[in-house]
Amino acid sequence: MKKLLVVFVCGLVLIGGCKRNGTPAAEKETSSDSQETAKQKEIEMLLPAQKHIGLVVAPAGVVQLSEYFRATGTVQPIDNRVGEVSPLARGRVLEVKAKVGDRVRAGETLAVFDNLEAVDLAAQEQSARAELARLNAQLIPATRQAERARRLADIGAGAEKDYEFSKAEEQGDRAGIKSQEAVINGLQQRLRRYGATGGGSSTVLRAPFAGVVTKAAASPGDIVEPGREMFTVADLTKVWVQAEVYEKDLGRIRIGQDAAIRVDTYADESFPGRVAYISDVLDPQTRTAKVRCEVTNKDMRLKTDMFANIELPTKFSKQALAVPSTALQDVEGKNVVFVQHSATKFEARQVEKGVTINGQTEIVSGLSAGERVVTQGAFHLKSIVAGGELGDD
Repeated sequence: MKKLLVVFVCGLVLIGGCKRNGTPAAEKETSSDSQETAKQKEIEMLLPAQKHIGLVVAPAGVVQLSEYFRATGTVQPIDNRVGEVSPLARGRVLEVKAKVGDRVRAGETLAVFDNLEAVDLAAQEQSARAELARLNAQLIPATRQAERARRLADIGAGAEKDYEFSKAEEQGDRAGIKSQEAVINGLQQRLRRYGATGGGSSTVLRAPFAGVVTKAAASPGDIVEPGREMFTVADLTKVWVQAEVYEKDLGRIRIGQDAAIRVDTYADESFPGRVAYISDVLDPQTRTAKVRCEVTNKDMRLKTDMFANIELPTKFSKQALAVPSTALQDVEGKNVVFVQHSATKFEARQVEKGVTINGQTEIVSGLSAGERVVTQGAFHLKSIVAGGELGDD
């Protein structure tokens, strides 16, 4: 009986010894596999090499992702801020005082020309003034005669009809003077409308408002006809930025919506604007509609026909963990970012990405806020692992 008990105890000891010996071996094997996988994902790059390629590392963070609709357009003058200057009569250009690009004030002289119709008007005015002077001179004796006839009639030394006749002549002269004054006034108004100066035939073409001369089609000696466009003046203190927008995007735009305008000339600056016009007609060839944004341009930095980018905020906006889009690399068909573990060691981490807005890409899974990610130079790290497999998490 004692022998059987000893044998049973020894058996238990042997079995227990086998289990204790087997467990560490299995754990050691599993740990070795994990280390091997991590080792495959880890890349080392020395500091001099990082500096040479311009490697930049930044922590991943939660940001506000707001979507913008973008379109490309050109700067154009506003229609009701453009004035065409044309002569009202036939004539010959004597002097041109404005050229394309000149900034002019309201009423400033653009050109002077010899107005052929003004010559006739000036002659008529002189004739009318001479007639007026004659009537004024004639009125004096007529008035005296009427007064004399009145006195004689009052004392019975003259007939009443003589007084009435003299009075009628006086009133006729006064009516003629008023009529002649009206004729002169009408001739002067016509001369002023033509821009004639000094009562002569020289006519001045003036700027209708302050602005920039965008067209000048006149030279000294030119014969001009009524209605011929000689100058165009545009008030560019406010301008349109006009873009062609595809019909599928028109639903994202509304009149009165705020807009940000950017031009390459001032790359770090945006100009505030407002959607002022959406065309009701589509271009049948391009399937686009004209959209115009009104922009204040008091300093005149926006030039006509300058290319511009329009940014319009949409309703999409949310907070999300995001990294610069340059941080993501495609390795073996997988989205990968490189996470820094130490000054020289980086991990190739597979992540799931979401939307990309304004150069920021949402990270749905695989990365935590605060982890330091390579944002510039990630392509060089990708080239190190591109030949191998990334492995599964």
